[in-house]
This record gives sequence, C-alpha cells and structure tokens, in this order.
Amino acid sequence: MRYNSRMKKLDTNALPDDVEALKKMVLDLQNQQQAEAMQWKSKFYHLLEKWQLELKKRFAASSEGLPGQGDLFNEIEDILQPDEEEVAAEQHIAYTRKVGRRARLDASLPRKEIVHDISDDDKTCECCGTDMHRMGEDVSEKLDFIPAKVQVIRHVRPKYSCRQCEQKSTETPIKQAPVPASMLPKSIATPSLLAQIITAKFQYGLPLYRQEAMFKQFGADISRQNMSRWLVAVSQKLELLYQRMHDLLLQQPVLWADETTLKVIQSEKSKSYMWVYGCGGDKPPPDSTSPPPNIVLYDYQDGRGGVHPKDFLKGYRGPLQVDGYQGYEQTDAVLAGCWAHARRKFMDAKTIQGKNKTGKADRALSYIQKLYRVEKRLAGKPVDELLSARQTESSTIMSEFKEWLEVQAIQVPPTSIIGKAVQYTLNQWSKLQVYLTDGRINIDNNRAERAIKPFVIGRKAWLFANTHGGADASAVLYSLVETAKANDLQPIDYLMSLFEQWPHSKDGDSIDHLLPWNIKLST
Repeated sequence: MRYNSRMKKLDTNALPDDVEALKKMVLDLQNQQQAEAMQWKSKFYHLLEKWQLELKKRFAASSEGLPGQGDLFNEIEDILQPDEEEVAAEQHIAYTRKVGRRARLDASLPRKEIVHDISDDDKTCECCGTDMHRMGEDVSEKLDFIPAKVQVIRHVRPKYSCRQCEQKSTETPIKQAPVPASMLPKSIATPSLLAQIITAKFQYGLPLYRQEAMFKQFGADISRQNMSRWLVAVSQKLELLYQRMHDLLLQQPVLWADETTLKVIQSEKSKSYMWVYGCGGDKPPPDSTSPPPNIVLYDYQDGRGGVHPKDFLKGYRGPLQVDGYQGYEQTDAVLAGCWAHARRKFMDAKTIQGKNKTGKADRALSYIQKLYRVEKRLAGKPVDELLSARQTESSTIMSEFKEWLEVQAIQVPPTSIIGKAVQYTLNQWSKLQVYLTDGRINIDNNRAERAIKPFVIGRKAWLFANTHGGADASAVLYSLVETAKANDLQPIDYLMSLFEQWPHSKDGDSIDHLLPWNIKLST
C-alpha cells in the first residue's frame, strides 16, 4: 500500500481479522472519500461561477442582449446564427457595413442663411463672354451653439406722494405698486434661474459646486450654499403639489415601484433609500376622452423595511409591479412579478455557460423571449386584445416553461447559478402570472428601473446628501422633473411656468391646473 502523508495513521490493532469486515471498511472509506471529493468539487465550481460572474459584471458590457442580431425577440435558433460579415466572406458575396446615423437637425430650429456667392466679374462665361444665369444651388447645414446668457432684471417701483399733504398735513399718503409675486421673495432667484439650477442637478446630474463655477464664468457669484437653501425652500413650498400627485397616484388602476440606496451624511444608518412609485408608461397614453396621468414620485426613507411602501401606498389594493424584494409583501397591493428580473438570472447563467455553448440557460431564455414576442407584436393595441393574447398564447408558453423548470429543479445543483435562476423563477411564479390577468399590467418592471435610473446616474456625480432635509427636497424635485418628462414636457419649461404661476395661488385654491398634465406653459 502506497504511503500518503495526508492519510490518517491507522491503528493496526483496531483492524478486524475478518476479510469481509476489512473489505467493508475499505469500501466505507472509499465512499467517504468520494463524498468529500464531490463536496469539494461542488464548492470549487460554485466559487468559480461566482468569480466568472463578478468578472463579467466588473469588466464586460452591461447590456443584457444576447449575441447575434441583437433582437430580444428572436428565437434562440436565430440568435446563434454566424456573423453576417463572416457568412458573406465565406460565400464570396458583397457585404455592406452599416453606417451610423447622422445627427438630425429639427425643422423647428431657427435658421440663419449665409450665401457664399461668386463675384460679379466671375459671373461672365470665359468662353463666349455671355452673362451666366443661376441654375440652382447647393445647401449644407451646420449646427451653431449660442452660449447661455445671464442678465439682471431690475424691478423699479416708483413712489408717489401728495405735495399738498406734505406741506399741510401731519401724514403724507404714499402710493406704490405692490411687490411682484415671487417664488422666493427677497432672493435674487427668478423662475428661470430656479428652473435652470433644478434641471441641471436633477435632470442632468450636475452638482451644485459645478454650477457655482459655471455661474462665475457668467459673472454671477452664487454660492452652492445659497442654491441649496433655495432648493430646500422651493421643495417645501411645493409639498402641497407633491401630496396632490400622491393622492392621484393612489387612485390609478396599476402602479409600479422600485428602490435604490442613498448615502446621507447625518443619518445614523449606513444606508438610506430612495423609493420610486409611479403609473403609466414612458410617454403619455394615446388621446382619449380622459387619459390617466403619468406620475413618478420619489420618497426618501432611512431604511428598506416593508413599512415604508406600506405607509406610502396605504389604501391602495390594485396591482403593484415590483421586483422580488419581500418588503412589498407588507402592502395591501396585488404584487405583479417582473420577467426582466427572471430573465436576468438566466443571463447570468448563460455568462457562466460560455458564449459559444448552448445549454439550459438558452432553453429558459427562449421561453422568456416567446413571452416578450407576444408583447412586442401587440404593442399599442387595445388592452382587451392584449389580454386575450396573453390568456391564450402567453399562458400556454408559461405552462410549458413551468414544467421544464420543475424538471430542472431536480436535476441541477441548487447552489449553482442556473439552479438559483430556476429556483428564483419558481418562487416568483405566482407573481409572474399576474400580468396575464390584466392587459394594463406590464410584463416587467423596466419602467420603474428607468424612473430610478436618473437618480442613480445623478448619485454618481454628487455621491451623497448632507441632511435628511436635503434628501426630502431631492425627492420632491426629482418627482417634478420625472413627472414632467413622463408627460412629454421639457422639465425646464414646466418648472419655469410652475414658478411663475405658483405665487399667484392662494391658500385653499385648487392647484390641479399646475399639475404637469394640466398646466398651460408660459410662452
């Protein structure tokens, strides 16, 4: 017997004299070693999968598209076709590479015409001396950029008094025009300046310290502390408008939600959260007698507990489209799952599987792509037509998919990436079926992720909020910007009109005319 230093030293006195007993002991040791080897092998491949997945997330492109033609809705057999250029080279046929789209200049942009003409002396034919006539022209357009301009508006209010009273009376009446209504009285901020600061920060992610440097270039010394105070003051005044949108949101038939982390310096907790809730799509619905509004509301909280969505959605019992986070279970809503999240799990498994291999992940993705194909074909169709297709075509696909998942749940290791994808999908199955019951529910929660994305992008620039008050102000202002965008408005145009009209509202007046889908923009 070959000596192995890793083997435990056996006590020869403890060995049985019976040959059959010795055989049994050897077999038991072999089985034990094989079990330990399988256990270590399973751990090794589990760690290898995690390493490969983290490597992909760290360095690879973040797109979830499959290789090939890039069409999400292609069948898996079509996706794995060879590259078009390689096929053309093999078949010795011509191949035209696609050219990128040129920049387009909107017809509504103002145009300044510059004519580049030859001199009058050159308008004579060199051959016969006859005057030449204009036979046509060539036109090319270039885009000119005019830098922003700042100006100071001086509000002059003449005072009037009575000379007769000045000479003979003890009191002199003075008349003067009232102070113009302003969003922030006694400050230098105009509606256009406030709208510029808010959109720069909350739409384009430009921190206040960079805006401070930008304004200095234009000759305006506005500190970031002043701008910060203005934003907090504006958000506090617009809290009524935010609450009105919140009330209207809870009246909508279908909602969606998501959340992301936020660092608040003065918070006792290491992580705070910005939640987003909304209804509708990326753009206003088609014209109808009374189209529902598109609303996007942010809500800052110092934690991720389920009590936060429960409080925000108090009284709402309709469908709520969310990811797999269990905190939403505390709400009274009917939770609808997200097929994009399920698909993402199998995309991770495909990454581990390798680009040039087909396997279980591809089979799962093909089922999910068939579900998306139904949605793409019926995009823009009436809700009843979409619902009918879902209950016939999509439900059949899902039944086949579930049978396949249940088989895989027995066959694949539960700790592997593909095993976790299978288990996640089965655990979420009841929620993933909810969209089959209502044509107004989306197949995924991508709309919520697109709504939270501007905040995530902005967070990369300004990194954190200093105080709870600043985070609350950000929630209100992000809500106004994103709701304006959702209703096909330019946020800066909406905010300028809002800041011009808001000061004329009185306590107790209706503010519905100032909502993004109702407001009349200033010319």
